This record gives sequence, structure tokens and C-alpha cells, in this order.
Amino acid sequence: MSDRKVLCDRAPGGILVAMDVYFFDCDKTLYDYDFHKRLPRLAELSGVSQYRLASGWWAGGHERAAEIGEYATSEEYLAAFAEVTGAHLTLEQWQDARKAAMTPIDGSIEALRVAATLGTVSLLSNNPIPFKDSLPVLMPEAYPILGTNDLVSAVLGARKPERRIYTRALGRFGVRPEDAILFDDSLPNVEGAREAGMHAFHFTRRDDGTFDTDGLLAAVRAFAER
Repeated sequence: MSDRKVLCDRAPGGILVAMDVYFFDCDKTLYDYDFHKRLPRLAELSGVSQYRLASGWWAGGHERAAEIGEYATSEEYLAAFAEVTGAHLTLEQWQDARKAAMTPIDGSIEALRVAATLGTVSLLSNNPIPFKDSLPVLMPEAYPILGTNDLVSAVLGARKPERRIYTRALGRFGVRPEDAILFDDSLPNVEGAREAGMHAFHFTRRDDGTFDTDGLLAAVRAFAER
């Protein structure tokens, strides 16, 4: 590890300490996510049918467009959502429905906490601007650990597994690909990170439906000790 050139922080006494970067996905990695809980809540809050919401916004490709930066602000996103679906939501209502679909994965939050003691941690998630603006509300367990390292695809202008999202994320930290790792539930996203020269760990569910958080924590420690 001594010859790696990575991020540096100043320890007490002004000594420069090399740091690796640990990128974590959000949905089904740090938090379990169930769209089938979000959609009914959106319908309840807006008075618009689940079918119209899903077929108009998601099946219509608008959420995907939002995830690559189509809307620069939460206000623009919500205005477009209203225009497409007829559902006029406040940001607080959007947060309510999004949070209804999210459950923290305790073991993953612990792995994030451990990674933060070993290097620099950051979110790297395919999500729109309202998600980034809402992190303290949506991710109260993880947000204090992540701080301002809140990279989402809407800011980076590309979605995983596109190569450019990885290169842009690495560029934000000035870190070489080999000194960064991605933890993600999506195999294509993991493979995309590896193709970009990064380390990556595929986070999965066990046969009993629980998440392999032991494997996640082991991967965090293995990367630190490589």
C-alpha cells in the first residue's frame, strides 16, 4: 500500500495520509428499495392513479432522463412531473413517497461507517436532482457519514454502467481507478466499474432474502488491506 498515490488528508501534525475512495450505491445496497410501496403513496398524495403515474413518467422514460440531468433543479423536475402526469407534488410530498419505499440495511450502514475510517466514502447512485436535494431526509442513517460526498447521476450527466460516470466520479476526487471501489447490487454496474479500472463488489441477497452484509464488510476490509 505504501507506494499508492491516492487522496491525501492531513493528520494531526500536518502529516499527509493516503486515502482510498469507497463508492456506495444507494438503492438495494445501503437501503432496501421497493417501488411498489412508493407508487401507491404517490397516488395517494397526488390523487392521480398509479397507472397514469407509472405509464406516463416511468414507462415514458422521464425518470431516466432526469437521472442523467434533464432537469437541473428539483423545481424543474416537479414541474415536468406535473405536466406529464397531472400530479402536482411539493418536494416534501415527493420525499414522503420516496422514503416510504426505503428501509436502511443496518449491516450496510455499518460497512459504510467502517469504510469511512479507512478512506473516503461517497455515494454513487443513479438518481435525479430531488434525490440529491433530499438526502438528509431520505438517508438519515447514512447522510452524516457521507457528508457532501453525494454523487448522483443527474449531477455527473451519465448513468451507471456508462463508463463516463465512473471517470467523472473519479475525477471529482482526483483518484486513480485502481484506488477506488464500487459497492453495488447491479451486476452490470459492477462490471462497468471494473471495465473502467476500478475495484467493485457485487452486493447480493442470500437465498433466505437477507442481504450479504457480511460479504460487504469483508470486501471493505479486503480492499483496505490489499
